[in-house]
Amino acid sequence: MASNPDNPWLDPAVAAYCDMHSSTPDEILRELVTETAAATGRRAVMQISAGQGVLLQQLARGARFAVEVGTFTGYSSICLARGMGAGGRLLCCDVSEEWTAIARRYWARAGLSDRIELRVGPALETLRSLPAGQLVDLAFIDADKHNYQAYFDELFPRLRTGGLILVDNTLWYRKVLEPAVDGDVDTAALQAFNDTLAVDPRVDVVLLPISDGLTVVQKR
Repeated sequence: MASNPDNPWLDPAVAAYCDMHSSTPDEILRELVTETAAATGRRAVMQISAGQGVLLQQLARGARFAVEVGTFTGYSSICLARGMGAGGRLLCCDVSEEWTAIARRYWARAGLSDRIELRVGPALETLRSLPAGQLVDLAFIDADKHNYQAYFDELFPRLRTGGLILVDNTLWYRKVLEPAVDGDVDTAALQAFNDTLAVDPRVDVVLLPISDGLTVVQKR
């Protein structure tokens, strides 16, 4: 039997049961998934899963300022902004005008445009430009894998005590389980990133086997 793409590490029957007993996307998110598939083709796999979306929305509750590194067409940002509520502010970082144009339309449809700011350009430059003293309650990293450590290193000093950094794709299609082949910089970078986080005394960390792996990091 084929595994469920939202839960590729689970037995298919268990995955199906989990999906049947979890919240489902609303009409806006379902339409965004359809449009993303039509507009981006194979790159649609970059979109987070429905289960991840529910978890992001839950974890974002109470956050006042959050940062997303890698927005794509907007699914994760919608979930984060919904979780934060009307008083929250979400800063989205991405390099694609084309893909984030889709995100902007769906933010408007979801009534979230007033709480989301998009900055198009290299995310490291955006993070380094944040005002001194700007505390981050929550961050979500889902961008170029070889820069994960750099993004984390920019975000962590700004993260409040007890704040969360969420990191996607940390199982990387199971590639992290085997030695990285020559030239596979993304797998090597993720392996090093995962190993570093696991022994970092400044944080509590859990790598969840949801979708392609989601690491939840809390600052002590």
